[in-house]
Amino acid sequence: MIVRVQVIDVWDTVDLSVTRDHTFADLKTTSLEQAMGRTVDPSGYTIKFRGALVTDERQTLGSADVPDGAPMIVLPAHRQPVR
Repeated sequence: MIVRVQVIDVWDTVDLSVTRDHTFADLKTTSLEQAMGRTVDPSGYTIKFRGALVTDERQTLGSADVPDGAPMIVLPAHRQPVR
């Protein structure tokens, strides 16, 4: 299935081909690397699905009933200061 992940840090959206066995942690790591073009430490980011924070990122997409084409957001875990 295909999921669409918006990475807020770079204001980019990536479409990922995944299986229902992928975890949210895998999805977050892959989307960060594709959007930023480099390896990024995923521990500084969170992922949201259906507007809610995914608290257990070890959960699979299948167990969370993620449908094909579902949108998600990856954003920094802590607020960024505005200058």
